[in-house]
Amino acid sequence: MTGTSEDEVLHRFEGGVSWITLNRPEAMNAVTWEQRERVIALLGAASADPGVRAVVVTATGKGFCAGADLRGAPATGERVAGDVARMIRLGAQRLITAVLDCEKPVIAAVNGTAAGIGAHLALACDLVIAAEPARFIEVFVRRGLVPDGGGAYLLPRLVGPQKAKELMFFGDAVPAAEAERLGLVNRVVPAEALEATAREWAERLAQGPTRALAMTKRLVNDSLDGGRAAALAAEAGAQEINMTTADAQEGVASFVERRTPKYLGR
Repeated sequence: MTGTSEDEVLHRFEGGVSWITLNRPEAMNAVTWEQRERVIALLGAASADPGVRAVVVTATGKGFCAGADLRGAPATGERVAGDVARMIRLGAQRLITAVLDCEKPVIAAVNGTAAGIGAHLALACDLVIAAEPARFIEVFVRRGLVPDGGGAYLLPRLVGPQKAKELMFFGDAVPAAEAERLGLVNRVVPAEALEATAREWAERLAQGPTRALAMTKRLVNDSLDGGRAAALAAEAGAQEINMTTADAQEGVASFVERRTPKYLGR
């Protein structure tokens, strides 16, 4: 790699929002090993920092993320059975899990092509805003590969199993407008409005009851993997915990007093 991870994953903190920006436009932001580790670390830091109330993941240039660039991975010796599975588990799957498990709401601001693990990085986010030129591509079949990075987990939950198979079997590019119709994307905006829209959404989230949002995120994600009884029990338990937070008490008090609540994220 010619740059450092700090150069190739930009980070800034504004108004309670952590902005994580992939910055290898010359490579369509294909993500390297070092970039992946920095993104994982930044998402973990966002979870732990009470000052962070929301996260935006975006990129520079014409591509959001063209997939994995393994040229930055540490050198290994002769491959033996189990090496590939371990690489996927500790690599692409850790990245997607870091997004899913982040305790703050994560917005993907998709500026261009999102392919392979890049598509899965976007789809793992809680909300997805796409610029009109953006495309989503399940590129694995074009390389004779099985989808990894959580693709076979994420896609059926977003579009259903039949459509997920179509996207993965053919590897056709899905334009932003079609992605919105399918439910892969929350909103499509002109390219010049992408950052402003992401900022507007992130700032709204940053003014919300952060712990309640974290528990809501967990409830929704977990509900897709369990039965009704488990989901209802988790919901009741989450509300029990949430009612001990200052924001929940502020929300109830503001309702009684007929005023706008002021949430502090605690």
